[in-house]
Amino acid sequence: MKKLQELCRENIWNLAPYSSARNEYNGHVAHVFLDANENPYNAPFNRYPDPLQEEVKTLLSKIKRVPIANIFLGNGSDEAIDLPYRIFCRPGIDNVVAIEPTYGMYKVCADVNDIEYRPVLLDENFQITSEKLLSACDQNTKIIWICSPNNPTGNLINRNAIEEVLNKFEGIVIIDEAYSDFSSEKPLREELAKHPNMIVLNTMSKAWGCAAIRLGMAFASQEIISLFNKVKYPYNINLLTQKQAIESLKDPVAVEKWVKILLLERSRVMNAFKDLTITEKIYPTDSNFFLVKVTDAQAIYDYLVEKGIIVRNRTRVQLCGNCLRITIGSKSENQELLAALRDLK
Repeated sequence: MKKLQELCRENIWNLAPYSSARNEYNGHVAHVFLDANENPYNAPFNRYPDPLQEEVKTLLSKIKRVPIANIFLGNGSDEAIDLPYRIFCRPGIDNVVAIEPTYGMYKVCADVNDIEYRPVLLDENFQITSEKLLSACDQNTKIIWICSPNNPTGNLINRNAIEEVLNKFEGIVIIDEAYSDFSSEKPLREELAKHPNMIVLNTMSKAWGCAAIRLGMAFASQEIISLFNKVKYPYNINLLTQKQAIESLKDPVAVEKWVKILLLERSRVMNAFKDLTITEKIYPTDSNFFLVKVTDAQAIYDYLVEKGIIVRNRTRVQLCGNCLRITIGSKSENQELLAALRDLK
């Protein structure tokens, strides 16, 4: 890995971050707040939230087995996806490399930040080699994106290929583990010490059932996290989100139960799809969804919409022609989907 200062944009490295009122007295106990031009009425919503979300991170640290200093919390994973572009990539000069197909926000953020985006096509099994990814890089490649389990394909990317990229690439490697709670593979966030150039993303939106509160997370070296905190908006996680996250994180057992139920339902639904006349191929998955190739994805999608059932039509995505992405819902929702497809003529 190159030195972090070499990878970082010079203006970001030299940036003097905004110092919020709540940062300046950090470490002292206070009860009278006359520093932030807040209204003294309408507690608790009149006060700015904790800018570094210490209570949330304390709970997350125990669950994710990552030190607090190695955790960044963002307004959804989208903030944690956007920030590396702003920190490491010079607009109009640098580029990033990513597997294809994958989650679309990596490219959207590249386009927003005027960064060249280089997709590298997966093979017919939705896998990639380190050689293929690295061959797409040049001296201006700052980031390699790998989503594993991948979206929309659902499968884990070969761990050996990921580790080879981590060991050989001199820039930043970002592993998006949004769906790792549905996989039995050891999450890479537990190996941060081995890979100082690695950033691992995770979210409260999937297994934790908290998509509405918009809380994403990034795990990385303390030095990279300090850059994230330097560039982020001062109060990026609002009080309501922090409160709900704290309540959810107090009951990880409930999440474990949800995951077990969803995995059982996933097996049941995928087995049922094997008997449907519309099914041509079901792809293996390590996520709470699966990809299925059908006879006519657009027609089936339109039919389901008319029934009030929404799945994701991925037929325009590379390697996903005539494919639908099916999220595993509750047992009753899954039954309604299957009944509708059995009735399809």
